[in-house]
Amino acid sequence: MTEGEKVTHKREEDGVELLVLKNPPVNALATAVLADLDQQVRAIDADRSCRAVILTGDGQYFSAGADLKEMATLDLATAPAIVRRGHELFGRIANLRVPVIAAINGLALGGGLELALACDLRIAGESAKLGSPEVNYGLMPAYGGTQRLPRLIGIPKAKELIFTGAMISAADALKIGLVNRTVPAGQELRAARDIAHTIAQRAPRAVQAAKKAITEGLPLPLVQGLETEAKLFEQEVLSSQDLGEGILAFVEHRPPNFKGE
Repeated sequence: MTEGEKVTHKREEDGVELLVLKNPPVNALATAVLADLDQQVRAIDADRSCRAVILTGDGQYFSAGADLKEMATLDLATAPAIVRRGHELFGRIANLRVPVIAAINGLALGGGLELALACDLRIAGESAKLGSPEVNYGLMPAYGGTQRLPRLIGIPKAKELIFTGAMISAADALKIGLVNRTVPAGQELRAARDIAHTIAQRAPRAVQAAKKAITEGLPLPLVQGLETEAKLFEQEVLSSQDLGEGILAFVEHRPPNFKGE
């Protein structure tokens, strides 16, 4: 990690990219952190060899959200621009070609929860706490929380969490569908790695087309969503060499060797 770098990356086997927030003690999302994360995400988006991404926080916490100390020194006139940049970054994460998995350790609060919401899958340690505490500080979720949270867990529960600013346990987050699974504390990164490497061994173009179909199709009426699915199937899957490899591997009773072509 170079001096001043707030997000580190490591390329693992199978084309899995690990991104780690490093802004102790709570990995607050200061502007420098968001700038580094934006740079890393752009690089991943341009790398066709990447097959999956894991996002986690260094130390005891995923992210406790916005850097309130930094916010206290900012000119309020700059706030709208900061919010727009946050929307763009989290939207870029949500729309990455490849699946993104959040390994949630410790706390995912405020902007930290919004960052996790921008990921495709969320794995939480059993001791993790999640919430949207912005109203406790005179704020509101502004990095997509008011939109992504109700779409994920439903409007009534999202309103309850946002209006009260309450934190919930990982077990309760699992019950309402906020996280995909919980694991013993300290095992969330290992579990995220297991999923990421499983995804990475699948046909990359098929996985990416499926993600795009879900992302683009769900906001549409069903008929148009089905048309989106059919179009991506034709353009991305039927033209893929991996399709032939997958069928041949099945016939030959061997693991497929997908190349993303």
